[in-house]
Amino acid sequence: MSTETPTLEIAGLHAAYGVVPALHGVSLRVMRGQVVTLIGANGAGKSTVLKCISGLLRSARDAVRLFGAPVGGAAPNELVARGLALVPEGRRLFGAMTVRENLELGAFLRPGKEAIAQGQERCLGLFPDLKAKLDVAAGALSGGQQQMVAVARALMAGPRLLLLDEPTIGLAPAVVDQIANVVREISRDGVDVLLVEQNAEVALGIADYGYVLESGAVVAQAPADELMRNDEVRRAYMGL
Repeated sequence: MSTETPTLEIAGLHAAYGVVPALHGVSLRVMRGQVVTLIGANGAGKSTVLKCISGLLRSARDAVRLFGAPVGGAAPNELVARGLALVPEGRRLFGAMTVRENLELGAFLRPGKEAIAQGQERCLGLFPDLKAKLDVAAGALSGGQQQMVAVARALMAGPRLLLLDEPTIGLAPAVVDQIANVVREISRDGVDVLLVEQNAEVALGIADYGYVLESGAVVAQAPADELMRNDEVRRAYMGL
């Protein structure tokens, strides 16, 4: 049995919005070198899981562990300093600010101009379409370009674990393919990924391992290629 410490370990996570329960004992892992996906219908609780991981929603102290240490009670900026970055659903860019300024905001905890410049160079290598847009207001970009900026901004923090919340929603197929390729590339470069998606076919095509969430609980888990062949998953989430 492996003794490797998971990049992310969630064990029996419960969460609620006020008195309304949202998660019911969710457990999952992201191991070093993995892309893991959490799929499920709208309202299943996928984004709530990411909020608990990133400190945006309170969880029991030991329910979520990042790089072996509990995240309960830690502020989001503290978790970014530990090596966590989140690409939120809907991108949440500063639309009146330029692409360059949005990227620089992502690097607010990185020490020194050289590290920031290296981070930007890396992001522009992943998303070459942004090179000519650096001085353009982010809000003036297409939806696909805005998603590129959102992913690049998170990568500017130099994360060890990247959380992606519905990164392909509403995007053209060519942009979806580009985002998928970037996820694979950053994984090869040593950034582990937890990908939340409604588009199960895309998610399972990227991931090494997958979990299926329904009504706030994990109802299935397996290597991604096995879930891709699962008849119930195909009927429920791929329309096949």
